[in-house]
Amino acid sequence: MKKRFTVLGILLAAFSFTQMNAQILSDKAMGALSKGVSGFTFSDADAAALAKESIAEMDANNPVAGPEDGYSIRLNRVFGKHISSEGVTLNYKVYLVKDINAFACADGSVRVFAGLMDIMDDNELLAVIGHEIGHVVNHDSRDAVKAAYKKEALLDAASSQSGKIETMTKSQLGQIGSAMIDSKHSRKQESEADSFSYDFMKRNGYDVNAVEAAFRILQNLSEGAEASFMTKMMSSHPDSGKRADDAKKKATKDGLYKAYVQQKIDNTAPVKAKTPAKTTAKKTTAKKK
Repeated sequence: MKKRFTVLGILLAAFSFTQMNAQILSDKAMGALSKGVSGFTFSDADAAALAKESIAEMDANNPVAGPEDGYSIRLNRVFGKHISSEGVTLNYKVYLVKDINAFACADGSVRVFAGLMDIMDDNELLAVIGHEIGHVVNHDSRDAVKAAYKKEALLDAASSQSGKIETMTKSQLGQIGSAMIDSKHSRKQESEADSFSYDFMKRNGYDVNAVEAAFRILQNLSEGAEASFMTKMMSSHPDSGKRADDAKKKATKDGLYKAYVQQKIDNTAPVKAKTPAKTTAKKTTAKKK
């Protein structure tokens, strides 16, 4: 991948689009946004339309696991039953890269990285995906798009009355894309997504202690060989250790706490049994005497 995605919780909601389904506000309207002009709205539908085309572009430019790949088979087994259970219609794929991440977009696209699936078992993986879905359900994606527009400031037209809808240049899209990749959710948003993840696990009958376990894994990474890199990348997030402690407190309060034991991690595709070769019985005919 051209850009290293390693922070859990990066929510990419807008890179490219079609003129019909995801038109972008003109510079005048963006100028209005930057100046805080009332009346300008960026709806969840706007963010979803942008994300739909964005994720298609990302899929085209990243190694996506095919349906017969072990990673895809495992993710479908683990998460397939939840594609429409949280108020949004979800679609999911695996990027065959070693980065440790997962993200969800405003249109319900969930992308999980192979590196994450290599170090987390099924329950821990569900906890992380639940966290990402929490960002979508909590409207963080819409806020992230607004923040990107403000940051890149494709703006400052003299007036903003027209609200004209126009497509954007590739250069402008590049600026928005970079801003979205670099955008970070607030600590409050991350904490709320953590709570959503815990509730998602509890509501669906999974082991809620896997939420703590997932954050312990991140905590251990931040203290190990990748410490300097992880510290830099996780700087906008609440401390992983504290997040693990918070999950433990919730489980204890609910009377569900017990030390979590990681289960076997298997991302290999099952070996298909060879079909035995067909044998054709020879017909025999009785000789007439």
